[in-house]
Amino acid sequence: MKYEIVGDNLQMVVTKVSSGEKVYGEAGAMVYMSDNIEMNAKAKGGFLKGLKRKFAGETFFLTEFTSSGDGFVAFAGNAPGRIKAIELKGNEFLAQKDAFLCAQEGVDLDMAFAKKLGAGLFGGEGFILERLSGNGTAFIHACGDFVEMDLVAGEVVKVDTGSVVGFDSTVGYDITMAGNVKSMLFGGEGIFLTTLKGPGHVILQSMTIKNLAAAIMPFMPSGTSGKRSSPFSIGGLIGD
Repeated sequence: MKYEIVGDNLQMVVTKVSSGEKVYGEAGAMVYMSDNIEMNAKAKGGFLKGLKRKFAGETFFLTEFTSSGDGFVAFAGNAPGRIKAIELKGNEFLAQKDAFLCAQEGVDLDMAFAKKLGAGLFGGEGFILERLSGNGTAFIHACGDFVEMDLVAGEVVKVDTGSVVGFDSTVGYDITMAGNVKSMLFGGEGIFLTTLKGPGHVILQSMTIKNLAAAIMPFMPSGTSGKRSSPFSIGGLIGD
């Protein structure tokens, strides 16, 4: 499948599909498509897999797109960030919850659990991850810019909790204490750091959706304390 990722920090991926070829995506992720594309909502993999997707932060139903000729379908995420193509050839890739955007038909989307209790509790990604496997191209989306690393066997990188977008299934995922007591209390980096141990490919993000929300919260309009105003008044437009 051919594709083009367009944009900078508000990216879209435009997939080029041939006759009879299928792609599927998270419900609501489609931006535009050609006239010869047929769109159907499906509980891909059945009820159990649909339920597992809900736990992984995705939708129960996925939308499947089938082309009756050469066509195109464009997908985008729901927050400012980047899109990355993950090429799968029988290998597995683990991603943070809600990272999945779309994929070719041959790619399987499933739920995975953090292998260690501490990593699930304090690693920032939670117990539930998304597992991408099979054969084909999948696309993931996350906030901020991406940094990619190829870790050799035994190489370890320490990451701010929540800043891991995804990694090969060969990469070890755990947590470690963030320095001494003084650093943990006053360093601003929290108590724990996520550790990733090679071999394998890892993708990190420069900003999490949580940090983005915290940054814009002080600029959000205050509530109206129960008062109702006309939407046509100045107060109704800019907040009281």
